[in-house]
Amino acid sequence: MTSPVMRKIEQPPQTLRDIVQERMREAIIAGQFAPGERLVERPLCDQLGVSRTVVRETIRYLEAEGLVEILPGKGPIVAKLTWDDARQIYDIRQMLETAAATACARNMTPELAEQLQAAQHALQDAVAAGVPGPMLRATTEFYRIIFEGAGHSVAWEIAQRLNGRISRLRAVTLSTEDRLKPGPAHMQDICQAIVSANAEAARTAIEQHLGDAKRTAQRLLLEEKPLG
Repeated sequence: MTSPVMRKIEQPPQTLRDIVQERMREAIIAGQFAPGERLVERPLCDQLGVSRTVVRETIRYLEAEGLVEILPGKGPIVAKLTWDDARQIYDIRQMLETAAATACARNMTPELAEQLQAAQHALQDAVAAGVPGPMLRATTEFYRIIFEGAGHSVAWEIAQRLNGRISRLRAVTLSTEDRLKPGPAHMQDICQAIVSANAEAARTAIEQHLGDAKRTAQRLLLEEKPLG
């Protein structure tokens, strides 16, 4: 007797916890909760229509991402992002992303080029729409394809652990108007370099993008403008 053939699940359904995590993460990244603001369970339960258990699990998960801090005697608050934190995040990103971009360029195939260009166009559309959630998800997808194309699955796992804090920085640095070059233009340069299979150009594009974003983040954080 042969085993039945089952259709592969392309997109696993989201659980209630996944949905709540996504909404709270996006609210923090978009600045709906200010850095240092307390996260009180009862109002969150009422707003989201879920139990305290789900809210508590979500808060613990966001704490692991670095978006929430648990303070003794005060409870959970939205974590503050300092320049020292941001500087370290950009340094880690540069190591991981330059390695991934150069390897992806060397591994370039027509199929991979099509995927990356589609992701870059989706990112452009999301930025034009001006909605933070879709914009940040599109950015994450763009980088996922680069890391996957590079074969750097472990590096992508590391990047994902920092994704919440990376997204908080992106929410500000991608949209600010006083950068040397707009964020989406940097992403287009990165895409073109990788698709052209030019590893050195890919490295340069990543370095220019992160250098520009890092300078912007430094100015904003040292001026003590809130990020969130």
